[in-house]
Amino acid sequence: MNRVLLPEGWPRPKGYSNGIEATGRMVFVAGQIGWDTTGAVPDGFAAQFRQTIDNTLAVLAEAGAGPEHMVRMTWYVVDKVEYLGALKDIGAIWRERIGPHYPAMAVVEVKGLIEDAARIEIETTAVLPA
Repeated sequence: MNRVLLPEGWPRPKGYSNGIEATGRMVFVAGQIGWDTTGAVPDGFAAQFRQTIDNTLAVLAEAGAGPEHMVRMTWYVVDKVEYLGALKDIGAIWRERIGPHYPAMAVVEVKGLIEDAARIEIETTAVLPA
């Protein structure tokens, strides 16, 4: 079982949780980027984000997990301005693919990613009930 942690008096965060308490079987998803099964990476931040989320969900599914089991994500983006400009699309994709579940998250701007065409990479930890 997972429980969202929101200290008393804190405002509810938008689009993430401050913390998650979880007990169960842990699943660690390596950094995923927006490449498809052919290795192609689409143009545009939102398109890459959509594929990155789909890739993450595919790995989780291999462990019998779904988006509701995600407890932590770290997003690495190569351009903060590009990320902020895509927030509306990111939100729509999130609601479509993940729904109203918000794990603890961090977004970090980095100089680059190993795949030159990648604009975003996401690591995920999930916990399934014991």
